[in-house]
Amino acid sequence: MNDVPLSILGGILFSLILFSAFFSSSETGMLSINKYRLKHLVKNGNKSAARVSKLLERPDRLIGIILIGNNFVNILASAIATIIAVRIWGDAGVAIATGALTLIVLIFAEVTPKTLATIHPEKIAFPASWVLSLLLKVLYPLVVVVNTLSNGLLRIFGIHHHQSDNDKLNSEELRTIVNEASGLIPAAHQEMLLSILDLEKVSVEDIMVPRNEVVGIDIEDSIEEIIEQICQSRHTRMPVYNGEINKVIGILHARHAAQFLREPNPTKASLLKATLEPYFIPESTSLNTVLLNFQKDHQQMGIVVDEYGDVQGIAALEDVLEEIVGEFTPPQQDEEEEIQTLEDGSFRIEGTTHIRDINKALNWHLPTDGPKTLNGLIIETLEFIPEHPISLRVGNYLIEIQEIEQKVVKYAKLQQQR
Repeated sequence: MNDVPLSILGGILFSLILFSAFFSSSETGMLSINKYRLKHLVKNGNKSAARVSKLLERPDRLIGIILIGNNFVNILASAIATIIAVRIWGDAGVAIATGALTLIVLIFAEVTPKTLATIHPEKIAFPASWVLSLLLKVLYPLVVVVNTLSNGLLRIFGIHHHQSDNDKLNSEELRTIVNEASGLIPAAHQEMLLSILDLEKVSVEDIMVPRNEVVGIDIEDSIEEIIEQICQSRHTRMPVYNGEINKVIGILHARHAAQFLREPNPTKASLLKATLEPYFIPESTSLNTVLLNFQKDHQQMGIVVDEYGDVQGIAALEDVLEEIVGEFTPPQQDEEEEIQTLEDGSFRIEGTTHIRDINKALNWHLPTDGPKTLNGLIIETLEFIPEHPISLRVGNYLIEIQEIEQKVVKYAKLQQQR
């Protein structure tokens, strides 16, 4: 080396620093690349993405080839820098070379290239995969030896190189990703995705039509009353029961009801013949399970029952889908909206309104771990059934009972206190 001109040694040193920068940026680029975008590109036939994906299948070998190359060029660069410094400054050149090379490598071969690779991982990783794939083939025996020793050392501590859950996401992590992608997907689509993730947290009890609002056919009524009720009904499916809602016989579909009404002499027997077998759902069943069961059993409406078999309400496929996409139809002309905005900024809300619907509509945080309706929340908070209008506070929300009907809060005025 003493006979090699300083200019050549300087050129070699400069090249080694560039190689060091390449290995440093390659490592960061490879490990920083978005795994899900990479899988998408591989699926679409991107060859560079496929090459990177193949390298990442064995991260121990990828890290091995990068560190072998990086350590080799850094050590060689240190030796050449020392030779150059000693030839220029004598014995003091060792300290000068150590300090200067440390600063140069830190700035130009570590921090700068790694920062660049973090900002643009694909632009670094895709071209680098060509070189790394070639080096892995050439130095494969050395990489295997290094990985064998390294993995053996890890196994002593009970760690295996193939044990990794980094690519797996739980529902909360997936929710975070959807929220972070607000600028990439339409707001409506984002809301639907979040609603789908919420299905496992919501039970059918949260969205069912409560039993006191269920419109059904009592087979004990006269045939004339039954026919009139069918003709005036707005529902496509109605439960048929015997005397009381707990004695459900079946479900009458509008299509079958039309056939029943076209008969010359409709009878209760022909009505029962037109009904379908009732489909029962436990009240604690999550909505994602309800949706899957509806699909599996080809059902569109179920009778919600408690642990004693008593009917608590009904839930239709439409109710479940509305949790994902929102309301399908506006209220009828003779129906008032459940939540009405008043001039003073407060809200007039029906007592039967589900708390989840209130929270979703107003972006509030009323408690949902207890009663499911506003009426239930009021009664639980008061610990008695109110007989006249009174006011109460639930957290940061002021509730003023306005109307009471048959021991049930019909309307209440709510306002959030800042």
